[in-house]
Amino acid sequence: MFFNSLAFAIFLPIVFFLYWFVFNKTKSTQNALLIIASYYFYSCWDWRFLFLLVFSTFLDYYTGIQIEKGKSENSKKFWFWLSIIVNLGFLGIFKYYNFFAASFSDLLNSAGIKASPILLDVILPVGISFYTFHGLSYVIDIYLKRIKAEYNFVDYSLFVSYFPLLVAGPIERATHLLPQVKVKREFDFEKAKEGIYQIVWGLVKKVVIADTCATYANAIFDNYTSMNSFSLIMGAVYFAFQIYGDFSGYSDIALGVSKLFGLDLLRNFNYPYFSRDIAEFWRRWHISLSSWFRDYLYIPLGGSKGGLGMKIRNTFIIFVVSGFWHGANWTYIAWGFINALYFLPLLLSNSNRNNMDAIQLKFNIESVKVFLSILSTFLLTCVAWVFFRAKTISDAVSYLKRIMTDGEFKFQYLDNERYSYELLFMIGVFVLIEWNSRNKIEPISGKRSMIKLALVIASIIAFGTFSDYKEFIYFQF
Repeated sequence: MFFNSLAFAIFLPIVFFLYWFVFNKTKSTQNALLIIASYYFYSCWDWRFLFLLVFSTFLDYYTGIQIEKGKSENSKKFWFWLSIIVNLGFLGIFKYYNFFAASFSDLLNSAGIKASPILLDVILPVGISFYTFHGLSYVIDIYLKRIKAEYNFVDYSLFVSYFPLLVAGPIERATHLLPQVKVKREFDFEKAKEGIYQIVWGLVKKVVIADTCATYANAIFDNYTSMNSFSLIMGAVYFAFQIYGDFSGYSDIALGVSKLFGLDLLRNFNYPYFSRDIAEFWRRWHISLSSWFRDYLYIPLGGSKGGLGMKIRNTFIIFVVSGFWHGANWTYIAWGFINALYFLPLLLSNSNRNNMDAIQLKFNIESVKVFLSILSTFLLTCVAWVFFRAKTISDAVSYLKRIMTDGEFKFQYLDNERYSYELLFMIGVFVLIEWNSRNKIEPISGKRSMIKLALVIASIIAFGTFSDYKEFIYFQF
């Protein structure tokens, strides 16, 4: 069930009505309804993997209690590592087994040793990377005595399986969401209105920007050997806006839907393409994942407390692991490694936390420098996105090489549903709206909100892509 589908447009009002008018008596009935709705939502993808979600939920619920009740350190460690190993084991089998098996086989074949790997004919359970990380952070926090174990199974189940964040995040923390699900929610009209605004803006990002850009990005990347330099540059730019509109659009819809039920989720995007350097970009992009790796990998490895060598090592580890988290392909690892290289000069110069203030532009030389830094950061990000989007590292290198060697800069005709000029205009308007709203959660709220809402809905109807419901990119992760 997609957020941008007719099925979800029917599902959401039904759950909303039942939640506030039928199951609104107690916190327990509210949570029970949301769990039933979440399990139904997940089963619409593939009901066969519902058992995996339930098992993961029970595993971390039970091990969390055993860790807290453990009378010895060895007992606590046993239950802690049981949860870690089983969770990562499921993730490894479903997501990474075929990658490692095929890579090892290729290595043997390159050494002259014939090998035929045994591959698993399984599909990747949707959302497994997200709900696994929910459970892992919960168990780790209990083991480190940051939080107490949750003894109410219904409350904990809702924390793990809450449908707005279930299949593509944001990656929630027990410290943030569990306290909210443990109290009865009262309807807040202003919060619900904010939620509607955020849902609508998320739909603009998805069906107007991301899905339209996808049409062109796919055509260019799939036929890059026949494209000129200008088209290849535009292909990288189109994909940059596709993945931003797609993923941040999903996050906006998830946060907006959750506000309808009186629950706040962690913010996942903060206008990342207005970043002045790569460090700022990663503070603004997929915030819940970046902060997860910071808190549960970077800091335990020593963070920035050690010498320069340790800082460099830890930085490359979290970026490469972040790339690998996205998918079982060398292209994602390369993407993470490239971002680590981008980050390295900032780390060496101790300037990775320079741009912590709000962005301001005025008519002076300093503003020109800020604009150029934003533009250069975006262009570097687009280069890295080529590796993220390409099927192989060789394709990515050839794509970039052709940009440098073809030398032809003119529009090429693409047999798509819209002209490139119209799409460029749409992107330009989108960027201007986001720039003017960069200090807000979304652009619709504020003065003349109803007029803006009407205009945004009209743009969705006029320019949205509805011929088929395109899957959100991060569903595959």
